[in-house]
Amino acid sequence: MNPKSAPPPVTLNDGRRIPQLGIGMWQVPPGQVAPVLKAALEAGYRSIDTASAYQNEAAIGEALRAAPVPRGQLFVTTKLWNSDHGADRAPKALEESLARLGLAYVDLYLIHWPLPSRNDYVDTWKALIRLRDEGRAKSIGVSNFTPSHLRRIIDATGIVPAVNQVELHPRFSQAALRAFHAGRGIVTESWSPLAQGGSLLQDPLVEKIAAKHKRTPAQVILRWHIELDLVVIPKSVTPERIAENAAIFDFTLDPGDMASLAKLNNGHRIGPDPDTFAMI
Repeated sequence: MNPKSAPPPVTLNDGRRIPQLGIGMWQVPPGQVAPVLKAALEAGYRSIDTASAYQNEAAIGEALRAAPVPRGQLFVTTKLWNSDHGADRAPKALEESLARLGLAYVDLYLIHWPLPSRNDYVDTWKALIRLRDEGRAKSIGVSNFTPSHLRRIIDATGIVPAVNQVELHPRFSQAALRAFHAGRGIVTESWSPLAQGGSLLQDPLVEKIAAKHKRTPAQVILRWHIELDLVVIPKSVTPERIAENAAIFDFTLDPGDMASLAKLNNGHRIGPDPDTFAMI
């Protein structure tokens, strides 16, 4: 695949499609948003992942309005922050995000964290269902939900999230959660897919596989996600790295590569535990 063409789509359980590769906007300051999105769109990205908590929605909206890509070709995801849980607050939070983004709708709206200590994520999920039915969010899903959280919202509403966006990389491969998703038609989307770089990209095994394929370690790790049928949203503010991260659809990892990379799993998270995270 030409890296400047759009990444292939994955079909969601509601019939809509999400690009398999997107640009993650976590920790991208507003002042850097325009050049990051310019580089991403030029490299073929059409999916943009943000959140109200990232505090860059307004800058993203401004950059997208100036972009040459029509709105209908873009897939924009944002997320509901913890302080906005609840039947009354969630609709207002989406309206605020839409106003900052300058959009009539988002393609995907996620509950950012389950926040079990507040015990209101079921009511919040019901609010997202209504927002989907009203067309303000074309698809709805969750982020950082465990199987127990997922079972609860599905049992309470009968509505299965289209996506669960979770920490996922070779050192935290989440096999049990991925199997749970597969059994229910939930797309798994990986945040921190490169384990925030650093030691994973310098692992001798990763470097060996990269040399074998004449690719960078980051490309090998991102291709690992693609081979597992995951949606992946790497973050970078460097145009060259943004383009490099998109050039992963013209090679494959063989079963031996995948088996070797599976051995890197140590079950250790980088981010918070969804069962205990309670930041408001």
